[in-house]
Amino acid sequence: MTAPSYPPKPAPSYPPKPVPGDRIAVISPSSGLPGLLPLPHELGLERLREEFGLEPVEYPATRRMGSTPRERADDIHAAFADPTVRAVIASIGGEDQITVLPLLDRELIRGNPKPFFGYSDNTNLHAFLWNTGIVSYHGGVVMVEFGRPGAMAPLSADSLRAALFTSGEYELKPAPRWCDVGRDWADPATFESEPETRPGSGWSWVNADRVVEGRSWGGCLEIVSWLLMADREIPRDLGVYDGGVLFLETSEDMPSGAEVFFILRNMGERGLLQRFPALLMGRPKTWSFERPTSPEEGARYAAEQRESVLRALKIYVPDTMVVFDVDLGHTDPQVVIPYGGVVRVDGPARRITVTY
Repeated sequence: MTAPSYPPKPAPSYPPKPVPGDRIAVISPSSGLPGLLPLPHELGLERLREEFGLEPVEYPATRRMGSTPRERADDIHAAFADPTVRAVIASIGGEDQITVLPLLDRELIRGNPKPFFGYSDNTNLHAFLWNTGIVSYHGGVVMVEFGRPGAMAPLSADSLRAALFTSGEYELKPAPRWCDVGRDWADPATFESEPETRPGSGWSWVNADRVVEGRSWGGCLEIVSWLLMADREIPRDLGVYDGGVLFLETSEDMPSGAEVFFILRNMGERGLLQRFPALLMGRPKTWSFERPTSPEEGARYAAEQRESVLRALKIYVPDTMVVFDVDLGHTDPQVVIPYGGVVRVDGPARRITVTY
């Protein structure tokens, strides 16, 4: 197998946006969870139709648990190659999308650029698209943001609408209220009301004495670590990331503070942390069905993660500007980050602006 061809340092290439009435692909590049838990998936599809005016098109593996990497790669190819499809949205994340990456046809996708939305395990496909020269969108899966019980979170809906349909600058805002406690997707009663939320505390800034503007890169920290271990989609020449904005967040697996430190330490040893003068750190997921924490336990977990991040940065990049608790990734509400797009972090003004 020949090594993938990465552009030397491609300028961000934003694919054309859909308009209401267009067809959009709904695929499962990781897990076919819609087949097991159809309620949030069907609700998400309904909102795409009724609230966003789009026509979702599902592919063979979208609702199929246990689909092969080849079947999922075929769905990705079909979605990007279809000229009547104007955007591609993941149904959900998972844990083995990394096995799909070697099967993807880079030239086919490069020749048919489309906005791709997803996060969590979809960090794999985002990193692939970054190296293919296509800006993608970290956020907004069908079963979670579109299929949220009761109603979509206004902050999520506004960010998704802007990322889907518009081009240009969009200022991110801290969530006034947030939550990360889940409910049973198999129970119809779950969808009769919105999740309970708690007051937001805003963002927390470190070294906020400058303005950094550059291309974004990163995603789910656990997936980034897997890409590093498998030597996938991270070029040998790390200079392609120079001056960019790193954004990271952790999943419902809730890695310990020690694990977070170890991953960041290895990124520092690799020379990767040193490429980014700014870091956006997503609000950590502090509750899961496997680990149903109390609010106090969740707060301790979040504090431990923050200390681990600061510890690693102090060793390798003590001057990096950091913004903690940005509403990206595994949190509700969620803002969309253009993966490979332009992000401006204005420390003195305490503002974050993205270009969709």
